[in-house]
Amino acid sequence: GHDWGDIRDIIAGLGYECCVLVGHDWGGVLAWHFAMYYPSMVQRLIVMNAPHPSAWQEGVLRRPARLLRCSHVFFFQIPVLPEIALSLEDYRLVRSLLCSRRVGIRTPGRRLSGPELEAYLFPLSQPGGLTGPLHYFRNLFSNAPPRHQDVGVSCLLIWGEADALLGAEPAQEAGPYVCGSFAVKMIPGCSHWVQQDQPETVNRLMWQFLEGPQT
Repeated sequence: GHDWGDIRDIIAGLGYECCVLVGHDWGGVLAWHFAMYYPSMVQRLIVMNAPHPSAWQEGVLRRPARLLRCSHVFFFQIPVLPEIALSLEDYRLVRSLLCSRRVGIRTPGRRLSGPELEAYLFPLSQPGGLTGPLHYFRNLFSNAPPRHQDVGVSCLLIWGEADALLGAEPAQEAGPYVCGSFAVKMIPGCSHWVQQDQPETVNRLMWQFLEGPQT
């Protein structure tokens, strides 16, 4: 089964026929997929720092050097070893993703406190805690769209311009793959972790989108 089938079941299980779907990073990738395959269940789509899957694939074909940005994806395909590597030195690699100067949250007042970071790491430290998240990467190629896929619902793409993981280019490449109304909002000086880095700006952009006319 596919992860977006779980989203469908959650919406139906809560008694709704459609929703405003919001996703960031891997959640954003799932949101793109869900809007492709279940458009009638998405009233509006908001994605943050997650490239449209077809746009990303075609971008990599045009510029293979982009694969260097995601070399970790290929490493994560190996059984067991990634779990060991990520847990070394008290989860140093995971900590650096969220807290390092290059990749982590950039706004000083929004950086994770020690207790917040430990709360985030706690479930990953439990038996099998890293395996579930890593399966997102391990299922990436089996879940990839087999052909060009368009999103037909109204969509807002919010992107931290200082994203050191994906760069800023993918934000500008999604437009041709959205048939409904589409807007890209770049947030200057903002990292990959947009909703933690600049929550007020993200919330304002979301409300403006949701309160605007639907086309």
